[in-house]
Amino acid sequence: MDESGKSQDPEESVRSQPPEPPEQKNAPKGPTPGKKRSGGGILMGRPFGVPVYVAPSWFLVAALITWVFGGQLERVLPELGGARYLVSLFFAVAFYASVLIHELAHTVAALRFKLPVRRIQLQFFGGVSEIEKETETPGREFVLAFVGPLLSLVLAGIFYAGMQLVEPGTIPGVLLAGLMFSNLIVAVFNLLPGLPLDGGRMLRALVWKITGRPMSGTIAAAWVGRALAVTVLIGLPLLTHTGALGSARPEIGGADSLTDALLAAILAAIIWTGAGNSLRMARLRERLPDLTARTLTRRAVPVETDTPLSEALRRANDAGASALVVVDRQGTPTALVREAAIVGVPDHRRPWVPVGTLAQDLKDGMRVSAELAGEDLLEYLRATPATEYLVIEDTGEIYGVLSTGDVERAFVSAMARKVGS
Repeated sequence: MDESGKSQDPEESVRSQPPEPPEQKNAPKGPTPGKKRSGGGILMGRPFGVPVYVAPSWFLVAALITWVFGGQLERVLPELGGARYLVSLFFAVAFYASVLIHELAHTVAALRFKLPVRRIQLQFFGGVSEIEKETETPGREFVLAFVGPLLSLVLAGIFYAGMQLVEPGTIPGVLLAGLMFSNLIVAVFNLLPGLPLDGGRMLRALVWKITGRPMSGTIAAAWVGRALAVTVLIGLPLLTHTGALGSARPEIGGADSLTDALLAAILAAIIWTGAGNSLRMARLRERLPDLTARTLTRRAVPVETDTPLSEALRRANDAGASALVVVDRQGTPTALVREAAIVGVPDHRRPWVPVGTLAQDLKDGMRVSAELAGEDLLEYLRATPATEYLVIEDTGEIYGVLSTGDVERAFVSAMARKVGS
């Protein structure tokens, strides 16, 4: 991080900020202070208090599943005619309901371990449970990862039992068979030992348990995940061509082979990217403790509400401070002078503008302990969004003002350091 020089101008003293590091376009999206995340799709409900969203990409996948499964139904149940696509659409919805149950298993386990879950999102190639904190022990990590595939295996068993109660070659029989096989595939695929799959998290937990270091587990599982991505890219088309996953392709080439290669490339890209992001986020978490409210806070001077802005800036410059806190006559802080508002006041008007007109009243959550650090600090800022916060000592004394802009720059800088893998 570049070093900021001291400015002699009062305005520049208040406006001084740590220099912005290079933007990381491909960096993982960590918690952003002061900003609320969008849902990322259509809100379908809130089971266990956790919002479930359907991403726009789901509709593309649902249409693809409807088309592919409809083609299979045409061979098995030709008498259905065009109605086969309605049956196929029902299958697509039922399959993603199974995926939702898989994700809910992760969510329930996380909530039981007191880990907050931001949302569940159904999207292209499955679903994601966004759990906001890491587990504290490798045992909990293993359980949290395993419950998803376990529920998929249970569903496969339930659908298999249902197949025994209906006639094969009927609509219920075909649907139950399709759901049984699809849930079995979901379970087996997620048990593969590489991040970001559930099996990768289980591998991470095992290495963490053996070495005592969660980072060692993440590195091992991430590299296995990347090896798995290469294997999928090369192996899936070959397995399909040889008939190991169904009827053999007579020759390499044509629309079917192209489809297999495209599917393999998409799956490989998802696994490779997820493994890399998992590794980067783990390295970021190692550096999060360096993000402390105390070190990121700008020192502030107290001023009364009717103090002219020019006088307040002079006091700040003399004290070497770069923020203003409005206090009452007893010295109790009541508001923060907004940096953006100061910038908007021309120099010739500053002697006539009282700081109280540029201040934002202190509300609940805008007082931050100087001792907050790491994920606790980011979680606190995300829960109570604002542009500036009053940082106080444990004794209640004013320490300074914390700007979310400074926190965001420090967060990006932490990601920029040693994110290579």
